This record gives sequence, C-alpha cells and structure tokens, in this order.
Amino acid sequence: MRLSENPWKQRASACLLSAVLGLGVATVAAQEETDHPGVTPGEMAYKGAPTTMGDVQRVISPGAPDMTQDEYDIATRLYFERCAGCHGVLRKGATGKPLTPDITQERGTDFLKILINYGSPAGMPNWGTSGDFTDEQIDIMARFLQHEPPAPPEWGMAEMLESWEVLVPEADRPVKPQHDYNVDNIFSVTLRDSGEIALIDGDSKDIIAVLKTGYAVHISRPSHSGRYVYTIGRDAKIDMIDLWMNPPRQVATVKIGLEARSVETSKFPGYEDKIAIAGAYWPPQFVLMDGADLKPQKIVSTRGMTVGTQEYHPEPRVAAIVASHEHPEFIVNVKETGKILLVDYSNIDALSVTTLEAARFLHDGGWDSTHRYFLTAANQSDKIAVVDSKEREIEALVDVTKIPHPGRGANLTDPEFGPVWVTSALGNENVTFIGTDPEGHPQHAWKVVRTLSAQGGGSLFVKTHPESRNLWIDNTLHPQESVSQSVAVYNIDDLDAGYEVLPIAEWADVGEGPARVVQPEFNAAGDEVWFSVWNGMSQVSAIVVVDDKTRTLKHVIKDPRLVTPTGKFNVYNTRRDVY
Repeated sequence: MRLSENPWKQRASACLLSAVLGLGVATVAAQEETDHPGVTPGEMAYKGAPTTMGDVQRVISPGAPDMTQDEYDIATRLYFERCAGCHGVLRKGATGKPLTPDITQERGTDFLKILINYGSPAGMPNWGTSGDFTDEQIDIMARFLQHEPPAPPEWGMAEMLESWEVLVPEADRPVKPQHDYNVDNIFSVTLRDSGEIALIDGDSKDIIAVLKTGYAVHISRPSHSGRYVYTIGRDAKIDMIDLWMNPPRQVATVKIGLEARSVETSKFPGYEDKIAIAGAYWPPQFVLMDGADLKPQKIVSTRGMTVGTQEYHPEPRVAAIVASHEHPEFIVNVKETGKILLVDYSNIDALSVTTLEAARFLHDGGWDSTHRYFLTAANQSDKIAVVDSKEREIEALVDVTKIPHPGRGANLTDPEFGPVWVTSALGNENVTFIGTDPEGHPQHAWKVVRTLSAQGGGSLFVKTHPESRNLWIDNTLHPQESVSQSVAVYNIDDLDAGYEVLPIAEWADVGEGPARVVQPEFNAAGDEVWFSVWNGMSQVSAIVVVDDKTRTLKHVIKDPRLVTPTGKFNVYNTRRDVY
C-alpha cells in the first residue's frame, strides 16, 4: 500500500464518485465526517498492512450478487490483507465504517466499485486508481462486501503449541554476553515489509544482525533484564531474541493467533523476565507464556460487552499492553469494548482479572514519569484514560481533540504547569499537555494545561528524554510531502517560541519515493534522536541520527538491508519506560 502522490487527487476522485451516483456535495461532506473520521489515506496504509487469516468458510447471503468460489477466495484474501485492520475482521467497523450486508447491499455494487476505485476524502484509499487493485479485483470486492463476512478460524492452545518452537534451550544459551556491544544501546528496528528486524549498535551505528521475524513487526519489547527482545508481527508471530549471543538470534518462537499487535514481559520485583504476554486482534484474546521459552500457559478471551451501551461485541481486539511497576500485573487495553484489564499473573492457575471501564476505542499509551499512572488514548472517543496502577482504578478520563495518537507519549516538566505527559494527534495539529502531578500540582492534575500546534495532523509519535530539552514531533501520515518528510521540534524551556522544522528526509538523501519520516527514538544517553525515513520496498530507506542538543545531522545509516524501516526501540529506554 502507499500514499497517493497527490492528496487532492483523492478529493477530485470523491467528487467524481458523487457526480456518477448523483449524491451531491452534502453527501460527500457527510462521508468525510463519518467514513474514516479525521484519518488520512496514509493512516489507512499504515494500519492496513497485509496479513493472513488462514482458511475461512464461505458464507452466501440472500440478496447478494453471485460469486464463484475462486472469486470468493480472492476477495477474502484481499479483504484480510488490506481492509481488516480498519474495518475489522467481522466488518463491524473501527477506524473504518461497518461493512455489513445491511449497509453494503443497500449501497449496491456500482457504488461500492466506485468507492473502492477512487476512495474518499475521509481517508478511504483509492485502491483502483493507485494501481493496488485491478478492475476485476474491484468488481469482486464490491460483490464480496454484500455477503455476510466469513469468520476466520479460531486459534487455541492446540494451534499455539503446534507453532511453538524452542530453537535454543535455556540451558544451551550463554551465561554472559559473547560480544562487546553495549546491549542497552542496541536499537531493534522494524523492517516492515520484508518481515524482518534490524539490530543496530547505537554506539557505532553498525547493523549487528538482520533477523527474519513475523510480518510487519508492530513492536519490540526488551525483557526487564535487557537480555532478550520479544517482537510481534501483525501476523501474530512472536520471536524471542537473545542479545547476548554473537550474533544475536532467535531462541524461541510461537504464533498466538492470526493477527496481533502487542507483547510485553513481567517487571514486578520477583517476577522479572518470568512471564510474557501477547494480545491478538484475531482471535480476540490474550495469552500468557513462559518468559524463558514462550511456551503458552493461559489463553483469555476478550469477547464481551462494550462500555456505556453494554452491547455485545464479537471482536474486541487487544491493543497496548504494559507491565505494572506497582503490582504483579499486566495492564491490557481492549480496543472495541473500551475496557482496561488488570491481569494479575502471580497465580496463573487461578488467574485474577480486574476490569476497569474507560472509553472506546482504546489504542496506545504510556507511563507518566513516576511509572504509577498509565495514560492511554481512547482515540475514537477523543479521550485519554488515566489508570492509577497503584490503587488499581481509573483516575480520570481527559477530553482531548480529534484522534489522539501518543505512541508511548512524552514526559517533561512544563515551565509553568509542572510534570506533564504529552500526546500528538492524527486528526488535527494539536500537541496536548496533560498535568500528571496530583501531589505537587493538584490544580493541574489530569487536565489539559497546554496545547501547542504541530505542522499538521497525521502525527504518530512525540518524544523527549530526561536528558533532553527538546520535544520532537513527527507527522508521518500528513498528506503533504514537505510535512511528512520533516519533523517539528520545540524547546521545552521556551514552548511559546514555536517550533523549528528539520528536513530529515532531505538529510537522508534517499532519492525518489514517499520518504515518510516516522518515530523519533532516543539513544540510551539521551543525546541523540533517531528517525526512520520510510520508503517503498524497492526504494532506498534510511535511519537519520540527529544531535539532540544542536539539532544538527550527525549520521545517516543506509544499507540495502534496511527495507521499509518504521518503529525503532532502544533497549534501555524501552525496558525502563523512559520517554
């Protein structure tokens, strides 16, 4: 998938769609508010990464157009590869609108064909005019969407154990590092479209190893000790990598479902590195595993009722997971239900799960500077939920502007308001500061105390570091190249002075391609900030290293093995929750 080269082409396409169907301007405007609210085509590309859902059973619906079995198989594959990330496996909707037969049959084949072909200004990609889908595939998809969605197979303990493999038993692993690398300053870099990660030495900037992993690794999570890195691909494959080996390599692997996003390991004293957890998009569930070899121990379904309306949802996907520092617990976001689960892993045989009601649709988030409060985005409800992990309760629901997307957020001390946690947004240019110090600054706690402007919407990550005086903001999914290829940086000591723009992609000099700049990530010392310059698979990508103090180019890492780099995770900062 890729961003449209000209964002206005999609707006013109949507107008053509309107003219062909006689819908009028008002209907197009209504679609812009509802189809994919505040979401750019770039976000659809980012979320709609190909995945595989296995064999599904064909469902034929009354009133739907005829399809051959071959056509049905093609459409099923295309939907799960390109559409399920936004519209849901069961087509109930999330970032994208519901696509159930009661809606799609009323719209009809011609409407759906034009919408799929041209997209919409609200974020629906132009699958046809971009060249991603052929005319035949568009026709097949338009008919397929009018049938009941097929349910992919479940994925239970038998399937997990069959996929589980210990490549190097714990007894055969080294008892000390077998190399001279500073393990804490290693970066695990997602090579999104090649199904790999690159381990890069933060000191020398050399690539230590490139390892085959699950497709489009969503996150890398070091163990509490920093010895192991756990990666999870969007295909739900987990790889456990031993950083002490020379070169580092996988020592265990397991597949915990068909689509997934999150993995974490235990951090509470006495349980360090002992328990791993992963959350799946499909089936909707989370899994507890042995931290030493990934052997699955306990599966828990997340299907259930939503907050507020208390409607049953068959597909509540597991989003962010963090490890509590206050109790032997994992904090688990369940996206569609809006519930936050406190999973007590002290006794897996008698597992205790406490449910907190927050808001829909929960996505990503991170800790405040004290590691007591977990702040997480309910991004389609335009709220930040605050969890007091010590008292095990919802501390606050903070109203913010359209579609917050903090990543893990950023912690800093505001010159006027004291300790704050910061998020940017996909749906607007706001950079939002929330007070996080109920004891020292109670009048500002859990309130929006400052709002700055970034270059525009489409931001995925904000970042700073305790050793830095800068706040860095990407705009990866902004449709304008000059914005998506640069970053904004604020001086924390003079926030009212505005931001400076740094031309990261220009510094990378990667040649043609979208060259989107994504995810500032600090080194362990906090004096360098790294950016991915994310290009197409057949194009040159790079990692750009900037001197944090001077804001000048320090180094560019280019290598044919750096295929579509996106997320980067420094071992020290990630395992210590420093951001």
